[in-house]
Amino acid sequence: MSLEQPRRDTRLDRYVETYAERTHGLRVSAVRALFSVANRPEVVSLAGGMPNISDLPLDIIGSKIGELIATRGTQAMQYGSGQGEEVIREQICEVMSLEGINGHPDDVTITTGSQQALDLVTRTFIDPGDVVLAEAPSYVGALGTFQAYQAQVVHVAMDDDGMLPEALTAAIRTVRSQGRRLKFLYTIPNFNNPSGVLTSLERRHEIALICREENVLIVEDNPYGLLSLDADPIPAIRSFDAENVVYLGSFSKTFAPGFRVGWALAPHAVREKLVMAQESATLCPPVFSQFVISTYLSNWDWKAQITVFKDMYRARRDALLDGLTAHMPAGTTWTHPKGGFFVWVTLPEGLDSQALLPRAVTNRVAYVPGTAFYADGLGSRNMRLSYCFPTPERILEGTRRLGEVLDAELEIHTMFGIDSTPHPHDFASGPGPDVS
Repeated sequence: MSLEQPRRDTRLDRYVETYAERTHGLRVSAVRALFSVANRPEVVSLAGGMPNISDLPLDIIGSKIGELIATRGTQAMQYGSGQGEEVIREQICEVMSLEGINGHPDDVTITTGSQQALDLVTRTFIDPGDVVLAEAPSYVGALGTFQAYQAQVVHVAMDDDGMLPEALTAAIRTVRSQGRRLKFLYTIPNFNNPSGVLTSLERRHEIALICREENVLIVEDNPYGLLSLDADPIPAIRSFDAENVVYLGSFSKTFAPGFRVGWALAPHAVREKLVMAQESATLCPPVFSQFVISTYLSNWDWKAQITVFKDMYRARRDALLDGLTAHMPAGTTWTHPKGGFFVWVTLPEGLDSQALLPRAVTNRVAYVPGTAFYADGLGSRNMRLSYCFPTPERILEGTRRLGEVLDAELEIHTMFGIDSTPHPHDFASGPGPDVS
């Protein structure tokens, strides 16, 4: 007697019926999806926001790491506190003081990069269906986190000076009038990713006041604040209202991303929740990485090193702006960032950055289409260009290649009578005077 063989499951994903509902909110990062193409040597990548760490004193850092292992290795390679090591929390407070923040080490929670800090905050506050306000456009990694926790994102318009206070007030009241639960406002006020826009000091005061009066928590994400290229950093929103702002920071842009050390500075009650969430996720943040960064901060002039980074990024930013001025067709506009890593480009009417991407890659240049930075499908006429990693010469060549792609597409539009008349955009500035 033969036994019947079990039927083979031919589905591509045999577990599809057992995944948690929240997995439906998981999305492939538009930036990560480009890595395999953008990292090819023949392609000028203006896509990824990868810091350029070639100017770090690697010989000194290597020597100090060896010394750390030899003298304190058994401590540095052991489990640690779920909140993070006290010494680095103290040093982080010194770093934050450069932007007017008077923080206490007890209210700092160390995380695996600021991305995990954002995940822990979202996990702590968001139930499915809750609303997060976020400036438009907004960081793709934040949008992915909010979607993963089944939050609804409502965008708030911005201009050259940052988020519009009247738009923020209107969004808060509209959401509440609809009976929806609003949990927090997410903002990157310093050189917004992807737009590069710097929120003005006046706007920061207004945003803090509105959110205090409306009882809306602010989550202030600040990876780029110390990379102000044209002036000293301006005070963080957190410096105006310590009890209503969760501040997220990172060493990825001012030291090195590979160590994956970030932090959250939160009101005391929120900090307790974040530590418990951290312990359930990782037991403790990477101890060795914390010791390495603490050693770096203690033994190297890290402020001078940031100045070195700023000089390097300024040359790259200027190259990108010069290249756009030289090679972009009429009707193209862009922001003029005063720091950070990114320029936000608005294409002439009728052009679609997502549709153009394969042609750009064929012409050996890469960017991130604008739709990645909106939760509502907008941004088809936009693209994010990053100047942080390529050399100035490569950046200029990349803009030349991109200009060829846009010129060819506009020629097709002209040939077939498609309207490409430019229209104004919220905060896209042309090649005239600099704006934030």
